[in-house]
Amino acid sequence: MRSASEREGVAAHIGGDRQQLGHGHLENVLAGTLLNAGRRTPDKVAIDAAAGPTTFGELDNLSAQFAHALVDRGVTRGDRVAVQLVKRPEVVALNIACARLGAIYVPLNSSYVDAEVGALLDDVAPALLVREDPLVHSTPRVGGDELIRGASRYPSAFVDAPCDDATPAAILFTSGTTGQPKGVVLTHGNLSFGCRTLNEAWEMSASDVLVHVLPLFHVHGLFVAAYCGVSSGATLRFLDGFDVADVVTALDGATVMMGVPTQYTRLLADERFTSEGVRSVRLFVSGSAPMLRRTHDDFLSRTGQRVLERYGMTETGMITANPLRGERRPDTVGPALPGVEVRVNGSPGEVEVRGPNVFNQYWNRPGLRESDFTPDGFFRTGDVGMLDRDGYLELVGRSRDLIITGGLNVYPKELEQLIDELPGVLESAVVGVPDDDFGECVTAVLVARPGEVLDVDDLRRRCRSVLAPFKIPKHFVVLDELPRNAMGKVEKARLRRDIVGVVASRPRHH
Repeated sequence: MRSASEREGVAAHIGGDRQQLGHGHLENVLAGTLLNAGRRTPDKVAIDAAAGPTTFGELDNLSAQFAHALVDRGVTRGDRVAVQLVKRPEVVALNIACARLGAIYVPLNSSYVDAEVGALLDDVAPALLVREDPLVHSTPRVGGDELIRGASRYPSAFVDAPCDDATPAAILFTSGTTGQPKGVVLTHGNLSFGCRTLNEAWEMSASDVLVHVLPLFHVHGLFVAAYCGVSSGATLRFLDGFDVADVVTALDGATVMMGVPTQYTRLLADERFTSEGVRSVRLFVSGSAPMLRRTHDDFLSRTGQRVLERYGMTETGMITANPLRGERRPDTVGPALPGVEVRVNGSPGEVEVRGPNVFNQYWNRPGLRESDFTPDGFFRTGDVGMLDRDGYLELVGRSRDLIITGGLNVYPKELEQLIDELPGVLESAVVGVPDDDFGECVTAVLVARPGEVLDVDDLRRRCRSVLAPFKIPKHFVVLDELPRNAMGKVEKARLRRDIVGVVASRPRHH
């Protein structure tokens, strides 16, 4: 541990660096974006959680104390700090502390087991792991509770390290559903542009109360929902998990909710979710997975409000969004956000994006730069979509999810939208599985509505009446539920693996 005088020396050294950079480069881009609004109202509640409220002043002070504590543990600018903690306000403060120090924040999914955590630590080689449970690994570790308890002995002011738009701020790992997870390096500029743009697009302000139902290890929960709330001076109502009763209670008097489609369908399935109960809410946002048109329509019928669906990914933050004021079109994710360029290479074709929101490297994988970016600097998202004449983007699937059967292309979303409307079907996922004859055969995986029994032969006849023969699923598989990741996305790679044996044992239907 460093002494108080040594800590002051570190702060003075950082301050000296600031002066050497000159007047135009004194800012810590991300820390300023996140803290400036709250500094105008230090006594206002920033985060209201089960353990009690945290004011903006307390959040600011705690982030400074954490920054000192990290320095004391040997963390310096550019070092990685890996964090695997349960959702709590202190996690937000720790993230801000890393930004203030110029360290790189690496959030880890709280459900990862030791082997998964160890593999990711091997990749990013962090200076520190913040996690409660011990781990057999060379990375120094401190428990979250220990770090929090010790923070009070540090100063509540910190001279922020100078960090410009290009300074790395975070590394998030892609979900890994299609292979080895890749570390996406996001910069101060990427993250500050994202929350400034969304705050303007969605008119976020200090008068907002945002119901926060998402995890803090993902872009949606941390860099969209939490960042928008903190940077606009709004109050975040933290919920540890998604319990319908708790969410209904939290929505009373709130103005904004950000969630994933599964959460909205769960609300709609409960009679306690009423238009009267959400009369104060001005904006419901959905993302991280496509929302069914049926869910859009049911939500509008129940509440009188249309959910605002938007589109983003780990590598880019938010790309497009249906407008706050204007037409919100189901089956689309809206036009490009201001300052973001979107184009589609074909119709349908791969979605490509360029702008201040887009990352520029994967951690330790320099070779991917050439394959994942076009010569003129657009990132190849891997999503397949179409742009209409008004610039609204419709996504039809992932390029890697494209099914090529007998040399013909099948886009899963087209089939899923049709199948989801068939009698008794709650939801579906269409995948391609290996086939000796066709290369891949189209396979529909279905979940029945509660109390319904699906008549597969009838579903097949209905598909034949509206689909070209090559698009008709050769197999229908009924499951109790579709496998999903923490953000509600169907894990199609896992689904393919799970059903290959089932499909292989069946005769093919023609």
